Amino acid sequence: MLSRSDLMSLEDYSTVRTEFRRKVLDHKQQRRVKLGEHILLIFEDELSIRYQVQEMLRIEKIFEANAIQEELDAYNPLIPDGNNWKCSLLIQYEDEDERKVRLTELVGIENRIWMKVGETGKTFAIADEDMERSNETKTSAVHFMRYPLSEEQINAAKNGGSITIGIDHPGYSCAEVLVNEVVHQSLVADLS
Repeated sequence: MLSRSDLMSLEDYSTVRTEFRRKVLDHKQQRRVKLGEHILLIFEDELSIRYQVQEMLRIEKIFEANAIQEELDAYNPLIPDGNNWKCSLLIQYEDEDERKVRLTELVGIENRIWMKVGETGKTFAIADEDMERSNETKTSAVHFMRYPLSEEQINAAKNGGSITIGIDHPGYSCAEVLVNEVVHQSLVADLS
C-alpha cells in the first residue's frame, strides 16, 4: 500500500516527471497482455499506481493532506497484495461508432476473462469491485479486475508454471494467450 510518504510533492514531481513517466511506460510494457485485436490487459503494481496517483495530484493540483489521502484510498486497492493479480481491462475500438456497437455486444465480458497457471483450473476475474461499470445494455471500455490466486496457483507460477489467459464470451473470440517470459517474471514478482 502506498502512503503519503511514498509520494513526491508537486514541485519535486514536476522536476522528475518526464524521466519517471518514461520509466513507468517502459515498466508497463512488461505487464501488458493483448487478447485478440481489441482487448488489452495492463497488470498494475505499486509503481504503476504510484504514477497514477502522482499524475492525479498534478492534474488536479492536489496538495492538501486529506485530499491526497482520498486519492491514495481510491488507488491503493488496485495494487496486488501477494495473493492476487490486478489489472486494467481496456476494450479498444478506434472507430467511435463501432466501439458503441461492440460495447453493447460485449456486456459481461469483464466477468469472462480467465487465467490459468500451470495445470490448475481456470480462475475468472472479479471485476469492478469499486463501482459498477456495466449495465444490461452496455459495458464500459475500461474495467478494473482482480484475479484471486490459490496457494497452488501461486506455487505453480513461482515454479515456472505457464500463465495462460483467455476469454469465454460469445461476443468476442480470440485464441488463448500464453504469457511471455517477461510478463511472467513481472507477475511472479507481485507474489512475493
